[in-house]
Amino acid sequence: MVFIHSHQKHKHGTRAERIYEGIDYDNFESVRALRLEFVQRNGFTNLRCLNNPGCPSEIQPFRPEAERDPLRPQEGAMAAAWTELFQNDNVPQILAAPCCAQFAVSRAQVQKRSREEYERFRKWLYETPLDDATSGRVFEYLWHVIFGKEPV
Repeated sequence: MVFIHSHQKHKHGTRAERIYEGIDYDNFESVRALRLEFVQRNGFTNLRCLNNPGCPSEIQPFRPEAERDPLRPQEGAMAAAWTELFQNDNVPQILAAPCCAQFAVSRAQVQKRSREEYERFRKWLYETPLDDATSGRVFEYLWHVIFGKEPV
């Protein structure tokens, strides 16, 4: 399965960054360049090659509130969201992933979680008091974890 934004091109970053990425942020080219055998072997792969924004330490759930970026409300929401979504208190100190929640995941990797878990995730999205932008950003930094990768 491939999760991408609905637009074909996304003009994010400098022209040099887009050229470096090699596909000029074109979703058609990203999907066309995707190596299915890599996805099958690894279970999950991000479709973005640049680490900025998102890495190496974008979300630090325990960063003191006075040091938090007000444009990153997902950071303050992450610890509670993690506890509710994963039903444990093993909140990582750092969560990082290339931005924008565009990725490919194999069927086998998706099936490692139960239907009930996915239903719990959906329920959280429907019922959270967080605004849509913040709850979406929480998931932006959790997809790789949901699909079996380490937090960073």
